[in-house]
Order: sequence, then structure tokens, then C-alpha cells
Amino acid sequence: MKTVNHKDVGAGLLFIVLGASFAIGAWGYRMGTAARMGPGYFPFWLGIILAVIGIIVAFNALRQTSEGEVLERWALRPLFIILLSAILFGLLLPYAGLIVSVLVLVIGSSLACSDGSWRSIFLTALVLLALSLVLFVWLLDLQFAIWPVFLNR
Repeated sequence: MKTVNHKDVGAGLLFIVLGASFAIGAWGYRMGTAARMGPGYFPFWLGIILAVIGIIVAFNALRQTSEGEVLERWALRPLFIILLSAILFGLLLPYAGLIVSVLVLVIGSSLACSDGSWRSIFLTALVLLALSLVLFVWLLDLQFAIWPVFLNR
């Protein structure tokens, strides 16, 4: 008896939608050539490749015999907590600076997982904060406010 692997079909459809979205979004930018790439070249072809991978994954899931895994119910609470943390990071970055924003992002996202200890959360936050400062501020020389705006006056 042939059954469908719903997880692989769902993953394939997700790849197709994301890839097509990237390709369509990049369509309005100048493409250029492989030798002189424009701003739309890389996201367009990355989207096409992702969509093709999605087609292959979904096709194989429909074609092959599998154990018929069913998609589990989505954990919406952790999804919204992580999404809210990322949105807060983007909103806080210009005003609260990189240090506060990264701490809010990491600590806020860690609240989505129930099995993390506060010690590991703070250690992860400090390591990611140090990596963010080294990579973005010192190595790439991006113009982020490091501290909150009211401390810079």
C-alpha cells in the first residue's frame, strides 16, 4: 500500500514557496551576468535552486513508498515568541544599541524553549554578544550604535 510522507511534501512545498518568493522578489533588481553580478543575480538564482530542490523533495515524497508520517501540530507559542524577539531586535537596534538588542533577542528567544537553564541562556547571550561585536562592529565596521542612544549624549 502506497502512503504519502506528509512531512517531506510539506518541506518541499515550503522550499518551493520560499524559493519562488526570493526569485520573484529579486526580479525587479538588475541581474547582470555571472561575471558582473547585479544585486538581483544571487537572490534570483538562489530562489530558483531552492524551488527546484523543493520540487525534487515533494516529488520524491509523492513517488516513494513510505511509512506515512503525519505532520504534527505546530507549536505556535514558541513560534510567536521567537518571531516577537526578532521583531523587537529590529525595532530596538537603532535606539537601544547592539548590546541591549542582542540580549533581548537571545534571552527572548530562549523563553520559547522550556528546558534551558538561566545560566546557559546568559552564557549563550554573552557569547553571541561578543561575536556580534567582533564581527559586525570591529571586523565589518558596520555603523551600529553599541549602547542605547541616551547613553551616547
